[in-house]
Amino acid sequence: MLTEAVFGLPDPRLRRYVDRYLGYRERAAAPLVRREAAGAFVVLILGWGAGLDVTDPRAADRGAHATNAFLAGPFDGWCATRTAGEGAGVQVLLTAPAARRLLGLPLGELANRAVPVDRLGGWLARLRDELAGLPDWAGRFARLDAALAARLAVTGPVDARLLRAWRLLDGSGGGLGVGALAEEVGWSRRHLAVRFRREFGLPPKTVARLLRFQRAYAMVGRTLVTPPVGDAHPAAGPGGGGWAELAARCGYYDQSHLIREFREFAGATPATLARPGSHPSNPG
Repeated sequence: MLTEAVFGLPDPRLRRYVDRYLGYRERAAAPLVRREAAGAFVVLILGWGAGLDVTDPRAADRGAHATNAFLAGPFDGWCATRTAGEGAGVQVLLTAPAARRLLGLPLGELANRAVPVDRLGGWLARLRDELAGLPDWAGRFARLDAALAARLAVTGPVDARLLRAWRLLDGSGGGLGVGALAEEVGWSRRHLAVRFRREFGLPPKTVARLLRFQRAYAMVGRTLVTPPVGDAHPAAGPGGGGWAELAARCGYYDQSHLIREFREFAGATPATLARPGSHPSNPG
């Protein structure tokens, strides 16, 4: 179980790329298994101590085994993590454009995969070792600031039209259609889809679905009311308006559409997740 969690704010110059740092320490006497929801983001774990297994139920070769430092995502399906023993580390949640810039490689090579940092270049492995050797979280967060700023100084910017496409899609909460998005940036739908997927890991239509899901998932996670059994109960859902209301607020066609997306991206229905103690882990 998690025994320590410390949040840190990056240097203001980095906040376009990194929202926050999370330092953690946990101890699990017995194997601890978590379900991790899908997301249009990239998770960087720089840890030390007990290793972690990451498993994608759709394909065994997409995961990682016994690693305490890895990069995962973006993912368009849920995955599971398993650990035992005592470990610590820092988690950094990155948007796809931020990860593309910091890593210096197209995310099409990383989508739906968990990759140990040793395979991604020496700077991440060295940074993990440096963080492990520091005595406190403040020092670790400061070292992260310096390392990320140094990377930004040597990597080129993301293509301006792709970055605009991402910001428009993100700003609409996934509500902007691919045709309208392509028109905004002056590309054909096909060209936008190919470039977007190569650079950011997933096609724009899938990212739009994930952005809607992330909003709905966060709202389910914040609800304090235990829904009655059954997804269709009119009293279930955040705010007391039912899952149909949540579906409408988040841009779904109807309640059934919402529930299908939750099963695909979180591995459970929203009613199940809203029960106390049932909301699975969500990076960040």
